[in-house]
Amino acid sequence: MVTDGPRDGLRERSKARRREAILRSAYRLFAERGFDATTIADIAEAAEVSPRTVTLYFPSKLELALARSEALAERLGTALRQRREGWLTLDALEHWLREEIAHRSDLDDLSERMFELNPQVRAVSNGRLAEVVQEGARLFAEESGSAPDAFGPRMVATTAAAIIGELCHDPEHADIDAAMAFLRAGVAALYPDEPADLGGRPAG
Repeated sequence: MVTDGPRDGLRERSKARRREAILRSAYRLFAERGFDATTIADIAEAAEVSPRTVTLYFPSKLELALARSEALAERLGTALRQRREGWLTLDALEHWLREEIAHRSDLDDLSERMFELNPQVRAVSNGRLAEVVQEGARLFAEESGSAPDAFGPRMVATTAAAIIGELCHDPEHADIDAAMAFLRAGVAALYPDEPADLGGRPAG
């Protein structure tokens, strides 16, 4: 099929703007009225689209609420699985954190506000992120020669999850250097007989 390049690009940009308008309207309403009290029709009216358009982009209200956090979790999973040659798991984690904080938008801040006022939705989001962090723990276990359910990988996963949550919750005061130094020090304490670079290499 032959496509009209410029027109194709315009169509994609239009779809992206419409999708963002739906997300922005939904997160604002979820924060103001609550997730349960907000309907698809409410979101459509605020975004100036039809309810059918909303469901074409997001089949369910929960998928809409989780769209930004799901994308974040997917980016983390990809960063850990497809890490650069020579990088360990913690190197990939640090690089991902720096990229996320550097490219954070006001829509992410609005999403965070929505989560604060809808803890039941945050719980679902946290569960998805925890799955990805556990995947990272399995990768770390391979690097350390530990079983995935051993104490070391579990402690690293718990600490990494707390760091991700804290930095993404309050990016304005995020100190990635301090957070990663803390995590690497923990790895060194857990594995005193392993190579010094098991915790990865600080960016710089």
